Amino acid sequence: MENDTTSITYKTAARDRPVSVIRVQRAAGDARRGWLTTDGWSVPVALGRAGILANKKEGDGGTPRGTYRPLRLWWRADRHARPGTYLPTRAIRTEDAWCEDPRDRHYNQPIRLVRGQAGDRLTREDHLYDFIIEIDHNSAPRIAGRGSAVFLHLARSNFSPTAGCVSMTKSAMLRLLRRIGPQTRIMIG
Repeated sequence: MENDTTSITYKTAARDRPVSVIRVQRAAGDARRGWLTTDGWSVPVALGRAGILANKKEGDGGTPRGTYRPLRLWWRADRHARPGTYLPTRAIRTEDAWCEDPRDRHYNQPIRLVRGQAGDRLTREDHLYDFIIEIDHNSAPRIAGRGSAVFLHLARSNFSPTAGCVSMTKSAMLRLLRRIGPQTRIMIG
């Protein structure tokens, strides 16, 4: 009897390990839509308004082609309980933002803003940034103008294009979070 319990626990733990690869590919017929596929399941995603681009530049609306690693989950603790994930997590505070100015030394990094200061605030009124998976696009080294704030986040209800991110439904995001870890590779393109 004791071996049966150990066996069941082991099988559950093996099934719940982080996935090694997540693939994001464009959908046939619409460069601004795509599919995220991993471990035998696929979900629709919205991509950047310019589709997937090999040579991403700041403001071009493209989702960058390449292989990336997830760095951490940012989430709105004032709206949701902390989701289960293998990623390091950070609750979003009202002053949290992302620097998108290529001339700034903090380009493509999280920053803290004071009231009235410009920047991509992570505390949005809509729910797009309720869950953000930060990836290592243009992070080591950071190159001015090569794109910033490329995340996996929640989609608009009509799946309209993003500014360059990959977005999905809340249920897809929560399922993905349970299976993604720091060693997972995110292959876009």
